[in-house]
Amino acid sequence: MTNTTRTFPEGFLWGGAIAANQAEGAWNVDGKGLSTADIAIYRKGVAKSEYKKHNAITEEQIQEAMESTSDIEYPKRRGIDFYHRYEEDLALFGEMGLKTLRLSIAWTRIFPNGNETQPNEAGLQFYDRVIDGMLKEGIEPLITLSHYEMPMYLVNHHGGWTDRIVVDYFVHFCQTVFNRYKDKVKYWITFNEIDSIVRHPFTSGGIVPDRFNNVEQAVYQALHHQFVASSLAVKYCHEIIPGSQIGCMLTKLTTYAHTCNPEDVLVASRDNQFNLMFTDVQVRGAYPYFTKRLFAEKGIVLDMMEGDEEILKVHTVDFISFSYYMSLVSSVDGDRLEQVSGNTTGGVKNPYLNTNDWGWQIDPVGLRISLNELYSRYGVPLFIVENGIGAVDTFEEDGSIQDDYRIDYFRSHMEQMHEAILDGVELMGYTSWGIIDLISYSSSEMEKRYGFIYVDQDNDGNGTLERKRKKSFFWYKDVIANNGL
Repeated sequence: MTNTTRTFPEGFLWGGAIAANQAEGAWNVDGKGLSTADIAIYRKGVAKSEYKKHNAITEEQIQEAMESTSDIEYPKRRGIDFYHRYEEDLALFGEMGLKTLRLSIAWTRIFPNGNETQPNEAGLQFYDRVIDGMLKEGIEPLITLSHYEMPMYLVNHHGGWTDRIVVDYFVHFCQTVFNRYKDKVKYWITFNEIDSIVRHPFTSGGIVPDRFNNVEQAVYQALHHQFVASSLAVKYCHEIIPGSQIGCMLTKLTTYAHTCNPEDVLVASRDNQFNLMFTDVQVRGAYPYFTKRLFAEKGIVLDMMEGDEEILKVHTVDFISFSYYMSLVSSVDGDRLEQVSGNTTGGVKNPYLNTNDWGWQIDPVGLRISLNELYSRYGVPLFIVENGIGAVDTFEEDGSIQDDYRIDYFRSHMEQMHEAILDGVELMGYTSWGIIDLISYSSSEMEKRYGFIYVDQDNDGNGTLERKRKKSFFWYKDVIANNGL
């Protein structure tokens, strides 16, 4: 019988999400190596509409960053000092009642260059302490193996993920952490937003465009290597940790046609089809039929090793996790229509939706549409592992942060999650992004705040790093305690 109550399913994993490269800091502490995230720059005074230019992607920027020791120009190097303050933060997460916390393990803490035979014990011990601290608070770990960072050594010596040998290095990293934490962690995710490599080749794949004659060819070859690596991670996770569950992760970019003009509908259909290609490979175990034409038109020729197709086919994921922040609009006349600056890649403005401070349009109903689309296509459990709103928070005279706009955002999306569950969707859990204020992935700024917990730090790194509960902290605590009621 369908559950028509206002609560969520028993055992629903309410939680929050962070990433090592946006939270930990301590970029050169205890043997950690330099990662791609450590050279993502912030330039004071750059307009919000141009924040995508902040990513360090040119040869010149790479060389400057490699020689610099600054954590002002490169804010992800300092993060919010989770590395030294994790006990305080985990206590706050426990107070909130989190059932799960999604976090990532920094590859460069375990293997500083990425290709070492023996791991860095200090790095492993750090995650020992963090995971033990989570379990002490009753928080189930959900670990992402690759979240927008990789060793710069592999970027400079192997062209990032374009080199097949990187698959072996990554698998060795995965086997190491599976064996280390097999008795403590049962939920895993392979690659964060694996589809982002086509939008952010450096961030997601360690590809410096200046170094390649055909960047698009390099991107799709690197993506294939990530697909194979993801499948092998699934294989070894199941072998090393019996009963474990390991999923893929997608940026869900649900796209509407601007009009009922069949040409608009076709463009939107193709955009949605392309977005789902990434889950097709990892859930269905093969490249979908339309990629043959897609690759031919782009002149892409994948170099596959014998056995790759079998690896993809046999070792498919247990669940689909995804991020959802906004929906998109497509049109054959897109260049002549009003645009928005955010929405991941910008694009046509949807006149029916409101927009946040960074140009991202807010569409709760699109989340229900996304959940139904994914579940009807694949029939595997779903997990929303990123959803949230970046905003500029201000203090009231009494020192409080009355972020009702954040509460409204989450409430409206959770209502649509519940509607999708009533529709019949199997939803495992929900981890908000980010549970605490972090360094922004896209712009490396601090004022774009997502958290239920305020961190006293500005864009230039000034501040005490003191943690402070926002109004939304207490609201989410109540949601969790009442299982969404």
